[in-house]
Amino acid sequence: MNDFCKTFVAATSCSQITITRFLFSHRIWGSLILIVRIDFPLSSDHLCCINKFKSIGMKKMIIVLVLVALATSIKPFAQNINEIFSSQLFELAYLKPEPVVKTIDLPGRVKLEYAEQGNDDGIPVIFLHGITDSWHSFESVLTYLPASVHAFAISQRGHGDSERPPQNYTPKDFAGDIAEFVKQRNLKKVFIVGHSMGGVHAQQFAIDYPELTKGLVIIDADPSFKYNPGMPEFYEEVMKMEGAISKEFMDYFQKATLAKPIDSAYYNLLVDEGTKVPARVFKAALTGLMQVDFTEKLKQINSPTLIFWGNKDAFCTFKGQETLVNNIKNSKLIVYGNTGHALHWEEPERFAKDLLSFIKE
Repeated sequence: MNDFCKTFVAATSCSQITITRFLFSHRIWGSLILIVRIDFPLSSDHLCCINKFKSIGMKKMIIVLVLVALATSIKPFAQNINEIFSSQLFELAYLKPEPVVKTIDLPGRVKLEYAEQGNDDGIPVIFLHGITDSWHSFESVLTYLPASVHAFAISQRGHGDSERPPQNYTPKDFAGDIAEFVKQRNLKKVFIVGHSMGGVHAQQFAIDYPELTKGLVIIDADPSFKYNPGMPEFYEEVMKMEGAISKEFMDYFQKATLAKPIDSAYYNLLVDEGTKVPARVFKAALTGLMQVDFTEKLKQINSPTLIFWGNKDAFCTFKGQETLVNNIKNSKLIVYGNTGHALHWEEPERFAKDLLSFIKE
């Protein structure tokens, strides 16, 4: 068996791939996989099950299967194929189903919605969204993460489809929820990734629970929001709200986080998720956010830290990023050009790659 075929077998041996459900529902796919099975042994054990391929994965799989068929029948072609496409095969080995949405009851605290994906023995990474968002804030990022990352994107208390207690929306409350989640899931030490408000909660988590923190990632957040330009005015506007948050306001709010357009369907989902948050939760969470200032506590963080900032961020300042990187030991700042306050929405693939590099280090 040539090296290319061995690579294909190695890739299809991964329990995260499944091709049978799709292959046999399309005649051309069935023909291609038959060629593969005839040209070299590939037992049914090697063909596991995937619920759904993303469109990019479908295209790559089609290309790879065509090349496998050619490689097994044309020797000169097969010699060059291995060098060019082996990396694509190994990338396919990490294609996964969409994240599984679950709930967890944290006794005495709150019931949380979260999305989970990746191998059980993978590196545990917890994602915390910004104010009024939900786990969907990281949905586009999850697409680019391999199965070796055991990802948990959590809808924090009061947000998404998580429980909405009448009170307790300070950063300490949010961080306490995550600590209890880590303990209940027996994750030991985790990488904690937080965007905006979630970035403040991630800082609180790293300060309060160093024994649970393997690494910290802060996206478009500051050690304090209360002095940032425009924030006092924004706070006063939110404090006037009652009942449900209107779709018009949420559309205005989410657009303010972007420097360039994102996929319209995904954007509309984010707006809809935001309208699930009642005004009382919005006001309580924002009040908690505006009251903290971690500037003097940042030196307590000993975990490796990666800081992301978009240079067109309308909510957080470069001065805030300098404060973070100058006070957190073993920290690094990455600035994305032409991106706003939600850089992981605008550049999900780039962000995922940078995150993976940090985790591997």
